[in-house]
Amino acid sequence: MHRGLIFLLVVLVIGGLIEWYSYRALKSKWDNYSGWFRITLKSAFFLFLGLSVLSILLMMTAGPYLPRYINNFFFGFVMINFFVKIAFSAFLLLDDLRRIFVFTKRKIVPDESEENSKITRSDFLVKAGIIAAAVPAISYPLGMFVGPYNYKVRKENLKFSKLPESFRGLKMIQISDIHAGSFYDKEAVMRGIEMINQEKPDVVFFTGDLVNDSAAEMENYMDVFSKIHAPMGVFSVLGNHDYGDYRSWNSDQEKENNLTRLKEIHGELGWKLLLDEHVYLERNEEKIAIIGVENWGSGFHQIGDLNKAYSGVDAPVKILLSHDPTHWDKQVKKDFKDIDLTLSGHTHGAQMGIETHGFKWSPISLRYDKWAGLYKEGEQYLYVNRGYGFLGYPGRIGIWPEITVLELS
Repeated sequence: MHRGLIFLLVVLVIGGLIEWYSYRALKSKWDNYSGWFRITLKSAFFLFLGLSVLSILLMMTAGPYLPRYINNFFFGFVMINFFVKIAFSAFLLLDDLRRIFVFTKRKIVPDESEENSKITRSDFLVKAGIIAAAVPAISYPLGMFVGPYNYKVRKENLKFSKLPESFRGLKMIQISDIHAGSFYDKEAVMRGIEMINQEKPDVVFFTGDLVNDSAAEMENYMDVFSKIHAPMGVFSVLGNHDYGDYRSWNSDQEKENNLTRLKEIHGELGWKLLLDEHVYLERNEEKIAIIGVENWGSGFHQIGDLNKAYSGVDAPVKILLSHDPTHWDKQVKKDFKDIDLTLSGHTHGAQMGIETHGFKWSPISLRYDKWAGLYKEGEQYLYVNRGYGFLGYPGRIGIWPEITVLELS
């Protein structure tokens, strides 16, 4: 509780300084601009600030009584204001550093011709800052209304020298990070499920984070996700959010009951939840192994026991479902070199970034080395799904919600 208050205080102080800094710069300039440009700047500045302040107040007062998706929109408005002001302030900081340098130089080497000149903020940098601020000002709201349900099917062909002949051409679909409590458009979610079924997968894997916190979030979506069908089954694991660690519970028993109910939901959906265990997919007396662990992540809820799940596995190809991709680097590659493919999610690709012509970048790359797409080292593969849902910011920009189709050969 005390840590939460300290964090909030720090955020408010930093936010206040950024607001003051950017306002001071604009105020010194907008009186010199033409009428329409001045009015636009003032209106935009106070609109973003007003929406942010109102959103914070509503989250602090009415937030606990409102659905999660509404709070996500409040959080989104706070993010928009923050990144708009940060983008603008970055250019102001460059100019202030320039001014300090010029001021210091004049003190050391006086220039009588400039003795009475005044160091003013550069119009160029101010306007460049305005242009930079326009990027999040436009893209973030657009991402909130266009991005959340803009499902993309991504396909990869994976080659395994040890793959039994009966499994060549096997079509697997992976989805991850549903976060049901963040959804607000059931029909749009259903369109994604229809896209999954249209691919006619042989088997479907879900790699964790069915909810944000509470099993109750799935109540309105049971009839949606139960429509996922595959002849060889749907297999799932838990993610860090599924354990209810990010909210307050009335008691430990209430939290435990929530997890129990969440596990039951997997079964009611028709999914086989793997809890540190393995199963086999069989065709024509040949088989491959599916291993599923509870969450194992660097810096997150870490209880998965891969040794237990792996014990007794006897198959030429082994596929691991593990929510957090850090598991692959920290344990799988080191101690389980015969696990051929690991399927993970968790990162969401930060729900924002750039992907074009083979190039990809997201802020999440500063935290995770492997954060989206296919990775291979030696004979081992890792695929990190970008997530089916969203969390916090109620949108996506550039990193779209993903349905992964993996074909074995």
